[in-house]
Amino acid sequence: MHIGNTIHQLRTTAKLSQEQFAELFHVSRQSVQKWESGTAQPELDKLVAIARHFDVSLDALILGNDNRVVEEMQYNKTVKPSYANMHDWEFYSSNLQTEYRQSVEEGLDIEAYKELFDAVRLLPKNEIKKRLGDILFDIVLHAKQKEGYPYIEPSDLEGIRALRHPYTVSGAADKNHLASKIGGAWLGRICGCMLGKTVEGMRTDELIPFLKESDNYPMHRYIYRSDLREGVAEKYRFPLKGRPYADEIDGMPVDDDTNYVVLAQKIVEKYGRAFTALDVARAWLKYQPKDAYCTAERVAFCNFVKGYEPPQSAIYQNPYREWIGAQIRGDYFGYINPGDPEAAAEMAFRDASISHVKNGIYGEMWVAAMLAVAAVTDDIEDIIRGGLAEIPHTSRLHEAITGILEGYRNGVSEIACFAHIHERFDEHSGHDWCHTISNAMVVTAALLYGKGDFGRSICMAVETGFDTDCNGATVGSILGLAKGAAGIPAYWTEPFKDILHTSIFGIGTVKISDRVKLTLSHIKQS
Repeated sequence: MHIGNTIHQLRTTAKLSQEQFAELFHVSRQSVQKWESGTAQPELDKLVAIARHFDVSLDALILGNDNRVVEEMQYNKTVKPSYANMHDWEFYSSNLQTEYRQSVEEGLDIEAYKELFDAVRLLPKNEIKKRLGDILFDIVLHAKQKEGYPYIEPSDLEGIRALRHPYTVSGAADKNHLASKIGGAWLGRICGCMLGKTVEGMRTDELIPFLKESDNYPMHRYIYRSDLREGVAEKYRFPLKGRPYADEIDGMPVDDDTNYVVLAQKIVEKYGRAFTALDVARAWLKYQPKDAYCTAERVAFCNFVKGYEPPQSAIYQNPYREWIGAQIRGDYFGYINPGDPEAAAEMAFRDASISHVKNGIYGEMWVAAMLAVAAVTDDIEDIIRGGLAEIPHTSRLHEAITGILEGYRNGVSEIACFAHIHERFDEHSGHDWCHTISNAMVVTAALLYGKGDFGRSICMAVETGFDTDCNGATVGSILGLAKGAAGIPAYWTEPFKDILHTSIFGIGTVKISDRVKLTLSHIKQS
């Protein structure tokens, strides 16, 4: 069947005269006659118009024997992502409950939109939900601060520094003991991370009964596979099977809390101590896959791919912008700035600003500064206050940590302190469980009430719940640096055999001792 016959068949089936057909496609009746007789053929634009109007493929129109029913040219396609299969971390509209809480906590005047947030949140994942989420993000972005909001929380370095309250810790890093301290920091972080990794995500309503059942409460040792006696795992909703256990590992397993230390080291190695926030973003894209990043880090990674650069990468559709992700990335900047908390905090700021704002940034600066101070003193209060001196005293984070310090000084018991944290934050809420402030309070309390005892302190950080591997790692890192490698009992370090596994491209598995040596080479020589 030639094209003329096909056109004739389409026209007559549609019960159109030659005049009507000609009018549809803006040609003369004589042109239609010539097409149907085969003495002339339509121009390409007319062929496309005819195919589109009658919903047939061009092949069917021209050749008359195409198997396709509908034309597959670009004009007839709608290309959309598979919203239903998108991870919630990558689909802003799935996290509107978190966005609303986060915005209210920041003091943004958005309460009038609460019902809209709730309604959109309940919609199925589709394009409409995505578009409504875009509108809500625009509302958040342009929302004004509520009158009377008591906190001042800048996200720029100059603004942060202008709101510091100084706290000087005298002393200088002893070069003769620096290798031991840096070694202790690496090992301490790994020990604390492993302790909490086994039960990361387990809430205390199950964690404490499980620890008691395994004769490990108050916690005083690692959790072993042998603790899972017959029928034990089945008692709990939390999936205890398939977790890493200290009696089964071959070196420290891959974990984001240790990956970030190695990645920070790679950044300093590649770009130098003067690395920029954009350097960090480039390193993230180059050295790890998307799935290595969670929550705020996943959002930032996706934003880099879309072309957003720091600090916009931390802001665009990022409801996790004050979660703990930055707080676990600051250790290396403390390691390489012994006795210089300001320099440590500045490096941490550059790193944090790619994915976080306000208290999310402050958390990383605080940890980095504490570690810098821990190089010159093992006094826990000095370490905590030295870290606080690098963040705004007008912030929620500063207020929360100061509250734990004051309670400790005023005789508040360990039990009462941790109960207060659980009263203020609901560990069953993802936002509370993973927020910078709740976890910083756990770290502060574990350091204070652990009284410098390495094992007791990391155990306290883990048995309290919330983000167990993150908090165990931070507490272990600080005490390891303050005490040195010799201050960590051999029991805690034996499972690792100097091996650390990472998922960083081109690095993979490393010797912990080699990482310590490289760290020492990154310390500024005076």
